[in-house]
Parts: sequence; C-alpha cells; structure tokens
Amino acid sequence: MEEDNPVALADICLASVCHSLERLCVKREDGSLCFCHCPVFPQMLADQLLGKMAEDGVLNDRTIGVFRSYEHLRLRRVCLRASHLSAEAFRLATQPHRLQELDTSKVNGGLTVSDVLLSLTANKESRDNIQRLNLSGLEMGEGCLENKRLSFSSLPGLRTVLLAGTELDDSGLEDICTLPRLEVLDISSTRVTDLTPLLDCQATLKSLSAHGLRHLEMPATRLLLVLGRLEGLRHLDLSDDRLSNEGDGMVEKLLEKPVILPALVSLDVSGWRGITEASIEAFLEARPHMNFVGLLATGAGFSDFFTAKSNLKVAGEANINQISEALRRYCERECFIREAMVHLYSLTNDTEEPQPDVLKLVSMGMKNHEQSLHVQLVATACVFNLTTQDKTLGMPLELLRITVHQLLTAMRNFPNHEQLQKNCLLSLCNDRFLQDVRFDRFDAAKLVMAWLSSREDHTLQRMAVAIVSTLVSKLTTEETARLGAEAFIMEQLLSIVQQKASAGVVDSTLKFALSALWNLTDETPTACCHFIQCQGLELYTEVLESYYTESSVQQKVLGLLNNIAEVVELRADLMDEDLLEYVLTLLGGADVEVGVSYFAGGILANLTSTGVSAWTLDLDLHDSILTKLHSSILKWTPPQHEMVSYRSFQPFYPLLHSSQPTGVQLWAAWAVHLVCGQNASQYASMLQEEGGLDILKDLITHPDTHDDVRGLAESIVGISEQNLAKQAL
Repeated sequence: MEEDNPVALADICLASVCHSLERLCVKREDGSLCFCHCPVFPQMLADQLLGKMAEDGVLNDRTIGVFRSYEHLRLRRVCLRASHLSAEAFRLATQPHRLQELDTSKVNGGLTVSDVLLSLTANKESRDNIQRLNLSGLEMGEGCLENKRLSFSSLPGLRTVLLAGTELDDSGLEDICTLPRLEVLDISSTRVTDLTPLLDCQATLKSLSAHGLRHLEMPATRLLLVLGRLEGLRHLDLSDDRLSNEGDGMVEKLLEKPVILPALVSLDVSGWRGITEASIEAFLEARPHMNFVGLLATGAGFSDFFTAKSNLKVAGEANINQISEALRRYCERECFIREAMVHLYSLTNDTEEPQPDVLKLVSMGMKNHEQSLHVQLVATACVFNLTTQDKTLGMPLELLRITVHQLLTAMRNFPNHEQLQKNCLLSLCNDRFLQDVRFDRFDAAKLVMAWLSSREDHTLQRMAVAIVSTLVSKLTTEETARLGAEAFIMEQLLSIVQQKASAGVVDSTLKFALSALWNLTDETPTACCHFIQCQGLELYTEVLESYYTESSVQQKVLGLLNNIAEVVELRADLMDEDLLEYVLTLLGGADVEVGVSYFAGGILANLTSTGVSAWTLDLDLHDSILTKLHSSILKWTPPQHEMVSYRSFQPFYPLLHSSQPTGVQLWAAWAVHLVCGQNASQYASMLQEEGGLDILKDLITHPDTHDDVRGLAESIVGISEQNLAKQAL
C-alpha cells in the first residue's frame, strides 16, 4: 500500500456539504431541512451525497428532508445504512424518486419492512424498476405480507433481496420465491423453517446466503435434495456462527456429492468444525472453476492443496492471506471477526514486515463492532502487533488516523477493562501516531488523563504520561489553555511528580510528567494559576534543589517557572529570596548546562523587567541579578541541537523595549537569536508577521542600547531579512 493519494475533489465537496447543512439550508414548518438554493445535481452525485450523509452519521429525519426536492436531487441508488430515520421521514424523502436500488439495512428509528414496501409500491416507477433491496436487520412491521399490496411479489423487477436478521418466515419466503427475476437472496438468521419454496426460483437463483437458520426443521437429506435442484446456483453460504460441530452431518454430506451444484464457484462452510481436509479437497477437485471457499473455524485449509491453487481465495486461519480474506468477507459478523483476529494475533507476534492492508481490515472490524468487548480486546492486541517498532513508517496517514480513532473509541467505550486499556496505550505510545497523524489531540489527552487518574499501575502510568506529554506539545495555544483549565489534569500530573520526588526517583515517567506540565503552562495564564493553586510552586522548589545534579529535570522545572514569570500578575508569587538566589547560581558555571542557565535567566529577566517599583525583595539582589545576567549571557555557548521552540515571540517583545535594563534585553535578544540561527525559515516569518523586526530595529537605533544587545539585534535582523529575501524569490 502506497502513501496517501490526494482526496478526490468531488469527495471533498460532498464532505463539505454534509457538514454544512445547517448553514446551507432553511427549515420547513415540520423542522426538516431544505437547501436555500439548489442547482440540479447530476443523478450519480445526488446518490453519493445521500450515501456520504449516511456514512458520516449526519443523516436523520431533519437532514433527509433535502431530498424531498426531487426536481433537483434525483435519487436512483439509495443507501441509508445504519441511519436513524422514522417511517414518515423516509416516505417523504424517497417515495417521489424512481428507485432502482435501496439499502435500509440496520436503519433504526422505527422504520420497518412494511414501511419500505408501502413506500415503494406507492410509486409506480419504483414498483416497476426497483432491482435491489436490502432490508437486513429491520423489523417486519404489522401487516407485512398479509396484505398483497405489501408483498415482495408486487415488485416484479427485484433481482436481489437481502433480509438477513429479520423475522422473515416461511410464508414470506414463499412470496419472495415467486419473483420472476430473483437472482440473489439472503435469508440468513431469519425464522424460515423450510427451504422448499426455493424450487420456485430455481431457474433464476444464482446466489443463496442461508447461514444461521436456527429454526430450520428440514432433515439433511431433504435440504440436499432442494439444493441439488438449484443447478444455476453459483454462490452458497451455509456457514455457522455458532462454531459448532456438525449435527446431522449436512455439510459433510454436501461435500461428498460429486455432481451436486455444478455451476457453483463460491461455497462458504465456515464454522462447521466437523469438516475434513479430504472432503473439501475432493469437492474442489470436482469443480476446478471454484474461486472461493470459506473454511474459518473448520480445522481445514492447512494443506498445500490450498496454496497451490492461485485462483482460489480461502477465508480461513492457516496464514495471513486466509485470515485477511476472512476479515474482508465477514466484516459484519462479530463471531467470525473475533475468530479471525485471534489467529491473526498469533501469526503477527513475530512479524517484522509492515502490513497496512491487514491493519486496514482490523480497523474496519473495530469500526463495525465498536460495542463488542470480545472484538475490541483482540483487535487492539492485533493493532499493537501491526504497528509496533517501525512498521507504521510509510503507511498511509489516513489509515493511521482511522486506527488511532478506533483505539480512542475502544478506550472510551470500555474504560474499566484493564487489558484493553493497556493494549490501546501500548499502541498509542508510538511517535508516528502522536507526531504525524491528524486527530483530536485535545480530546485524546483528556481521555488518557481521565483514565490515568484512577490507575496506579506503574507501567501503564509511564505510557499514559508519555502520551499526554507528546499530545500537549502538539496542541494549539487555545487548546492548551482549555486543557490547562481542567484542574484534575494539573493535580494528577503534580501528584506523579510528588510521588517520584518523594522516592528520589529519576525515570521517564517523572520527565514526561514535567514536560507535560511545562507545555501545559506555555502561554496559558489560567494553567499557571492552577499550578500555583495546587501548591506546584512549593513542590517545584523542592524538586529544583533535590535534583541539582539532574540537568534534564532542572531544565523542565525552570522552563515551567519561566512560563509563570511571563505572566505579570503571577510574578509576585515567585518573589522568594531563597528561590531566586538559588536560581541566580544556575546562570553559569562549569557544571551547569546552557539549557539550565537559559531558563534560569528567563525567570530572572522577566521578574526584573517589571521595574524596581514592583520588586518586593532586597534591592541589592535586584541589582546583582541584572549584573550577573549580563556577564553570564556573554559566556553562554549556543547548543548545536534544538534546545527550545516557540509558537510566538510575543513574551519577548516587552523585554526588548528600550526602557528595559541591559541584562533583560540581552537575555531576550540571545533567545531570539538562538532559534533564528537554528531555524531561520520558520522564525524570520514569525518576526515579520508579529512586528518583531520593527521592535529590533528600534532597539538598534536607540542611543542608549548597549553594544552587546545591539550586536545580537543586528544579527537577528540580518538573518531574518536574508531568509525573507530567499523566500520571495
């Protein structure tokens, strides 16, 4: 599978319309929507719009109203699958159209088979032209088939009738089998007890799905006699979701008949555990034109016979190809999906090759069975196997986005299942997912933090904190502010820091928690305020002094304190003489890394920038800070690696004002110069857009500007203007 292809323009437009209906429409008196202005849609595009609305979950009684304008939106092939629709809304929107195909499978909201038949028979053109009808999962409704007007036989053009999971009975089957053009029939999981009526359509029937017929009362000999008369049948599905052993040996007897069903090209007997390799091989040998056989959970399909037949697809469990076929064929059958994924998990435990096609099938299975714990548990384990290490590199980002969405949905649906949550966290703790994939990181961070607040497992805690730390670093300023407003998140992260600090531990969990708190308070005064209210300052003061030999810890602690120092209203909370004297010692020295000195300098520069009038401590300390700031910064060696990144230079501009002390100006200029030198293309544009270049030029020309400050400012302007000139070419 190659990297993502561009989305088709038509698909982009349809998605835009789907999610802008409220803006594009007006309300009728009954509350349904009608387009304010609607050109005549090409017929296929109208079908696609309706299908997209159903797929995206925006189709309901209100929105389906747009299709009442049948002069502009002409429907032929209608898919309403799994939408929430009432019978009346369905009738008003679809009855005026000349339908050829209709899919109302799994529609909820009260729509019944009777309602659909009544609507179709009320329109002569639909009555004569409808060819494909999918009513799977609907209630039959009152009067269905009792009234001749509501019979399937009143729709003579029907070629495909799908009624799986309905309460269709023998009389209903008799009615359907009188259809003169019937080719495809699905009566799986219905109340049918006798298949004899199939003989009435033996001349036309090509495909029969009859799995899960729990009420069938025919002996095997009688059933085989009926099937044997269907000489034109090309597809037969007799699979069994119960995964049981053969009762009366019906399937085995079918396989032993060499001349039965001569036209058959597809046979599904998955779930029947009594099948032998020899019987299925003999059946296939007698029919060399067969192109599919379903053998999942039968114990058959492992011999070389099946791999040697290149034209034969097998839904089974012997290898990845068979399992993939099973996941594809049985995407809506919960029991089979779970069975296939159990075998997939075993086969992918040691795999090293990326398998995006398989991951896509697993994600599809998760989507189709979001409320099934059995499916989600094994599926999330499979996702981990398929995405661990570097397997996601080169996989399409859209596939990874869908996968992340399904993992988060599983976490949300089963919050108390420990193993499932662990599977999801193990999978999500992946840089490719967290850094490159587009998804709602804000909701994801809240979800993971909510889970973390009630767990104490150290392994899971480490993963959860690592995930949150990365997610927070990718949020917008607005999202960070919203997340920082959640007091429980701040409390939980501080609790982890407290727990680690009390034990004197330096591990990845502590560092991730410190990073998350640092990012959470970046340019977010509300989060900074919550941090102080949660006694974060007291804790961080202890951590700063306790971990004096751990530069990585000190840098994260000082980075957060610098965020607080940027908030004018909170600077008074940092006016602690012991704290500032300790921070002052970190401005330089042989054992102090430049990253630590840099953030220590930021705290001191911000606190002294307010002026002497706001300084509540000893004035000698104020003067000492400014003097040492200047002398220390001149000795700093810029690191070769990226030490810090900024979303905006706004916090620096007040520090670059001509009225500021030289030490304050010098720290701000050194900071801007550092990042501009490392990533000129990004930061030159930022300076220009925010007016930073004008501020620097004013500083350069001001007569009181110190030469050390002026030199850095001139260098920044030079780097920026040179880069901007290149961008303009």
